[in-house]
Amino acid sequence: DINFKGAYFTVQRALDYLADGASIIFNSSVVNAIGLPNSSVYSATKAALRSLARTLSQDLAPRGIRVNTVSPGLTESPLLGRLNLSAAELAAFGEQVVEQTPLKRLGAPQDIANATLFLAGTDSSFVTGAELAVDGGFAQV
Repeated sequence: DINFKGAYFTVQRALDYLADGASIIFNSSVVNAIGLPNSSVYSATKAALRSLARTLSQDLAPRGIRVNTVSPGLTESPLLGRLNLSAAELAAFGEQVVEQTPLKRLGAPQDIANATLFLAGTDSSFVTGAELAVDGGFAQV
């Protein structure tokens, strides 16, 4: 309900208030394109957001409204504490992800914020329907 329906209905309600040329950015996840164990529903909702961005980018193009997706990899955030893992399991999981990430670190909230600011600003005025993976290369190579 939150990951997909919340985004969908928020955009639906906001359209009357968005100026032509506005920017909509969905927060997906790199799991929208990889098979991650024990994450089927989460991954599916994030893939649905990615699909919604592609479709809305076409629907809203006549108004100049750009629709894009930021897809973070594992990021240091309070969400990690909600994985129902012990401290040792969480540390092992984090180490495994870092080992598989070419840049050898977890993402920081500022990494995601910077990508979002880029997509919201004029430097990306010719970008729509795109997905920007902010994952240190985890799901890219």
